[in-house]
Amino acid sequence: MNQTGEAEVMTGNNVPGKQDSSLRFIIQKVFFWLFRSAAVINGLALLVICGFVLYYGLPSLSWEFLTEAPRNSMTEGGIFPCILGTIILSYGALLVALPWGVATAIYLNEYATSAKMVRIIRLGINNLAGVPSVVFGLFGLSLFVTVMGMGVSILAGVFTLGALALPLVIGASEEALRSVPQTYREASLGLGATKWQTIYKVVLPAALPGMLTGSILTLSRAAGETAAIMFTAAVFYTPEMPKSIFDDVMALPYHIYVLATAGTEIEKTRHIQYGTSLVLITLVLGMNLIAIYLRAKMQKRTAR
Repeated sequence: MNQTGEAEVMTGNNVPGKQDSSLRFIIQKVFFWLFRSAAVINGLALLVICGFVLYYGLPSLSWEFLTEAPRNSMTEGGIFPCILGTIILSYGALLVALPWGVATAIYLNEYATSAKMVRIIRLGINNLAGVPSVVFGLFGLSLFVTVMGMGVSILAGVFTLGALALPLVIGASEEALRSVPQTYREASLGLGATKWQTIYKVVLPAALPGMLTGSILTLSRAAGETAAIMFTAAVFYTPEMPKSIFDDVMALPYHIYVLATAGTEIEKTRHIQYGTSLVLITLVLGMNLIAIYLRAKMQKRTAR
């Protein structure tokens, strides 16, 4: 090798490894900035939407608005029946979806032995999670309202929302069960506990914070669904509070939809639309905060 070639090797300007490292660093920085930009854009969009609703909806909020029923073609009064109906439907859907979802997750994660069958079941669950809510609404209309004779009622709406929330509950519960270290199970079985005792006494308490968080987040999504209840439970207006699970109800998302698209006095109800939207956002945010609080509390209890 001549002296010029030796000098090039010594300077390292033509070393391929160094060039590849520099290129990877540049690509990494570019993608990091893209991810940061996406997060900032999403955050700004959320702030703009919330600020817009808050600006136009806050003047409508009052004690009368929150505690009275609509009147005078829904141009006056409040939205208390809508708030009550949303809470009933949301928590009813959680009561339907949570037991079935947790049981399914336990079977898939703890008992199922056939990998092929588990893949098929999970494929079906993932497909259900991506089905539009209007399809669940039509399903509830055909099965619960028509075939089973429930009519447009709380019960039909609860079952429909429960079916919509079920794949989400299963997914959240499975992730919570996977997060429990395998050593917990091995230690329990090594001490002579049965498989069910291990799951019930060891695995479920450790996974409960994650399950509860996922379930309440699912609940907050169910609270904002319109298409799933417009065929099965929600009505334009009802003068009475529900007395049984076979009565129809008003609900916040459907109330907003009706006022904005099919009301007789759309312009006169504009302030009610924004006020109702603000109440719905606040209700969903409150559910999410409850989930965060309960998760933190249960994680501290589990750590002890």
